Amino acid sequence: MTTNPKYIFVTGGVSSSLGKGIIAASLAKLLQAQGYRTTIQKLDPYINIDPGTLNPYEHGECYVTDDGAETDLDLGHYERFLNVPTSQANNVTTGRIYQSVIDKERRGEFLGKTVQVIPHITDEIKHRIQILGNSGDYDIIITEIGGTVGDIESLPYIEAVRQLQWELGDHNALVIHLTLIPYLSAAGELKTKPTQHSVKTLMESGVHADVLVCRTEHQLSNSLKEKLARFCNVKKEAVIQSIDASTIYDVPNFMLDEGLDKVVLEKLNLKSGQPDLDRWNEFLKRHKNPKSQVTIGLIGKYVELQDSYKSILESFIHAGAENEVKVKVEAIHSEFLNEDNIEFKLGHLDGVLVAPGFGERGVEGKIAAVQFVRENDIPFLGICLGMQMAVIEYSRNVIGLSNANSTEMEENTPHPVIDLMESQKNVVKKGGTMRLGAWACDIRENSIAYKVYGEKNIEERHRHRYEFNNDYKTQIEEAGMKATGLNPETGLVEIIEIPDHSWFVGVQYHPEYKSTVANPHPLFVAFVAAALKYNKKK
Repeated sequence: MTTNPKYIFVTGGVSSSLGKGIIAASLAKLLQAQGYRTTIQKLDPYINIDPGTLNPYEHGECYVTDDGAETDLDLGHYERFLNVPTSQANNVTTGRIYQSVIDKERRGEFLGKTVQVIPHITDEIKHRIQILGNSGDYDIIITEIGGTVGDIESLPYIEAVRQLQWELGDHNALVIHLTLIPYLSAAGELKTKPTQHSVKTLMESGVHADVLVCRTEHQLSNSLKEKLARFCNVKKEAVIQSIDASTIYDVPNFMLDEGLDKVVLEKLNLKSGQPDLDRWNEFLKRHKNPKSQVTIGLIGKYVELQDSYKSILESFIHAGAENEVKVKVEAIHSEFLNEDNIEFKLGHLDGVLVAPGFGERGVEGKIAAVQFVRENDIPFLGICLGMQMAVIEYSRNVIGLSNANSTEMEENTPHPVIDLMESQKNVVKKGGTMRLGAWACDIRENSIAYKVYGEKNIEERHRHRYEFNNDYKTQIEEAGMKATGLNPETGLVEIIEIPDHSWFVGVQYHPEYKSTVANPHPLFVAFVAAALKYNKKK
């Protein structure tokens, strides 16, 4: 344990998408496994207040925390690796920084001074960086800075890091610079020049990299590491190779082998020992040595981009390892699903997950998928919009309400079995106004959900505006679909099931946000188990 919190900044150079989030999460895992209370925060340089209004094609999925923050998907990695919840304080955007400073100016807090990037914006950034450190809950705070060094958007953040490095003093802050060592196949060699330029750009901003983490497809030789150390002003042992991994969950062990944790702890004047990764490696062993395989269809409208459903895909990895099963996820675009091709697209699957989403594009394909799995007794999990599609499909095809729909898709539907939540009816602004964060749910005994959770009262994270319309609840339940989970205060239907189906569950919340390596989400574990049972029966 440390008396004053230590700060680690992770910057990126040469190219985006090098995996700063995974490196930050892997280092945090190694430090946590040595007894240091560690957390990670992400500073995003875009001007949106949060990613809540961003199209998933732009930025991947929007991750939601217990306290209702709509955040960057990297926070999902932080939670999955560390098994510690993140919060509003773990993700800051340029939009939020500027909004805060402008609000202060409007309130007259700057006493008539000219408001400038330095010191006002950089002071706000420094304040946000240190909120977690000042809480007294952590020994080490890792701050990942989004974007690439040299971007105009990143400049105020890099300047704030420069000031903090100076203010916090030696042994209290360090900078890890993640960079790319490209391999030129025509020349048959790795090239260090892009890294040298990137480090030089960082130094021009007054920030010196203490550790270089080099993304590469090929092993870095000793001579190449020496060259990088010499030209980039770092010690040779602080040049860390990050070679492409078959799974992101290999990276903590790779970083351990490279000595990243040792170098970092030495620079921070902290004791280093052998990290306890027994549980982590047990998970890896099960993940890499499955005893069987299931194929699960992921029905959505953003399936071209894997990051759109990142937490769902990772939850399948956790649940697969728990069941010692390889989960092969088949992405199926709901927009192109119809009666003519549904047998071909879904007939061979062992389970189907209908994904969350917004808007009417692709919903009829999702409804067709639900009907197919319901009629063919294939295990089904519907999340958020996926659960709503199950209610619409059942209302149309079992109860006979042929025009049943959600008012999100058809405002004047004669049978609004899914409707806008009462609390949402006067909401005009789109950003941060949905039902967000952790809410309670009471589970009915003798249900699949009760068997899955093993308890009556749970809390799960939400992100939605529309809900099951309780005016239709009696009619739907009498027809055979049961509401087995309710919010204790509002009566909102949180879970639906079909008891005479082998495994059919829809949930209004997002279980994927809470699945971690150490605690795979029970709903995903049970769903994968049901798919395995179905596979064996086939």
